[in-house]
Amino acid sequence: MWSTALSSYAASTAGPVSGVVRINQQGYLPGETKLARLMTTRPVDGERFRVVDAQGRTRLRGTVPTRSVARWNAHYPAVYRLGFDRLRTPGRYRIVVAGAVQTASPWFRVLSPGGLFGTWLRDGVLFDQVQRDGQQVVPGALHRKPSHLLDHRAYVYRWPRMEPGGDLILDADLTRTGGPVDVAGGWFDAGDYLKFTHSSAYNDVLLFTSARQLGRRAPRALVAEARHGLAWLSKMWDPTTRTLHIQVGIGSGNEQGTFLGDHDGWRLPEADDHDTAVEDRYVSHRPVFDAAPAGQPISPNLVGRVAASYALAAQLDARTHRSRALAELHQATLLYSRADTASPPRPLVTALPHDFYPEDTWRDDMELGAAEIALARQGLHLRSAGFVAKAAHWAHAYLAREAGDTLNLYDTSALAHTALAQAMGHRRHLAVTRADLVHDLGAQIRRGVRHAADDPFAAGVAYDDFDVNSHTFGLIASVGLYDQLTHTRRYQSFATSQRTWLLGGNPWGVGAMVGVGTRFPRCMQHQVANLSGSQDGTAPLDVGAVVNGPNGADNFEDGLGDFQDGMVHCSAGASTLPRFDARGSRYVDDVRSWQTDEPALDMTGAAIIAAATQLHLHRHASLGR
Repeated sequence: MWSTALSSYAASTAGPVSGVVRINQQGYLPGETKLARLMTTRPVDGERFRVVDAQGRTRLRGTVPTRSVARWNAHYPAVYRLGFDRLRTPGRYRIVVAGAVQTASPWFRVLSPGGLFGTWLRDGVLFDQVQRDGQQVVPGALHRKPSHLLDHRAYVYRWPRMEPGGDLILDADLTRTGGPVDVAGGWFDAGDYLKFTHSSAYNDVLLFTSARQLGRRAPRALVAEARHGLAWLSKMWDPTTRTLHIQVGIGSGNEQGTFLGDHDGWRLPEADDHDTAVEDRYVSHRPVFDAAPAGQPISPNLVGRVAASYALAAQLDARTHRSRALAELHQATLLYSRADTASPPRPLVTALPHDFYPEDTWRDDMELGAAEIALARQGLHLRSAGFVAKAAHWAHAYLAREAGDTLNLYDTSALAHTALAQAMGHRRHLAVTRADLVHDLGAQIRRGVRHAADDPFAAGVAYDDFDVNSHTFGLIASVGLYDQLTHTRRYQSFATSQRTWLLGGNPWGVGAMVGVGTRFPRCMQHQVANLSGSQDGTAPLDVGAVVNGPNGADNFEDGLGDFQDGMVHCSAGASTLPRFDARGSRYVDDVRSWQTDEPALDMTGAAIIAAATQLHLHRHASLGR
């Protein structure tokens, strides 16, 4: 390995030097820190760069530092930081490097907060609209049609036995236990057509929280999407029998091959309603599974986030629809009381199989649920002290036993701490203080700051593991929440650096969100996008979709596999992207690459909440269209 790396390095030092500029392809706010990276095939000295506008006029000049910040890989052993903070005038620009290395960056803009963060917000909601299932779809650019209408009369089944570490079912058939139930609607979880309470509730919390952050500026489409999510969650929760459904559909079929699952076919979702093949009976008539038997205590992670969604809706309705708000608050409180906190299931209930979403924390969700119920009660002028105390209890337990992650699908503590800090007001003698909550939120951000300090591209999250993009958007959201609680701007430059990394300022030069910037994922593992969209980055696109991003190279040891029957073959950058793989990470833009190129509710939801929390700090920013 070492000798190969040396020979590659030696080859890179021969011949003309070349390089690429990595930059935030969306752009920067006028007064913030602005950094790009120049990657070169060998070290350079004394090079100069210019910032030119759309008319080709030079607006700023600078010198490439004489010292590289780090070696990236054998192809690009030198990385230089290019600073251009003095560029403040709104407009369209690019960086041009001249000298021994001649290259130019993609175009970017200097723009307003409303234009920058408003794009994340609006485009993220467009993705959620594409994810809609049932009758109330939004046709959009990808011409969505009503789908899975048979979910209106679905049957409940016993949990199947599954192969360890996979989703292949070992039973000869599924065993029906109840129904029919109406579970039509909701959102597809990711690039497939499964629906999960776990991820849908998280996304719904993000949408409602974003609407609360924006107040009267919240776009109608954002609020409508949050209500769409809650309408489906209300079908998954049956207050009469005290039952919470967790899932609609199965990923794979069974070992015997007598029935298939969602992942065994590649098609548009409306095709499932007309599929009469016997082996596809659980594709057309999708099974439903429960979190626990009727009336039994329910996994607390699920309870906390679903209850929070109800409570957030009640807060939104408190002033204008009191009766509806009271009904939503009642459901939040009733569900919250069903949490199995005495002996939570191991593993926690998320999906079938659990490995789809391997969450192992729940006290943050219980804190979140109680805090949001307390805020709903306050909005309705009801006593809230009991739920404030409950939230503080679970916050203390979280800090003692589970703290250590940052905002993402598996850790909602950043949202919970913020809600609790608001709900507790000036109350004393609680299990935690406001300072405790603020300190932990700051500690989450500082984990990212420390990681960024050791990374040539200032990445705040490890990119050799899953969910790097989701975690990074989560850090930006956490900075917004922290600044709101502390009335400071302590970590705003860090948030700016994370935006740069997400939107093209990473080694691969590919942005996280489809439609933002000039180079973003073109070949997502997403059936609707693949079958109804383009493969070259032009319209029609699944705008707003956020993919996982770079991932551990070991995930690709067995290759990408074959294209699935029905797939539109799509692979972008196959000859160029591998040159930028390094440090145990790899990025692949290919429809077969679920590891890096599959979008999901939680990933895009993270971008939406990041936008909303940052816009909260810019109270006079117009969101435009």
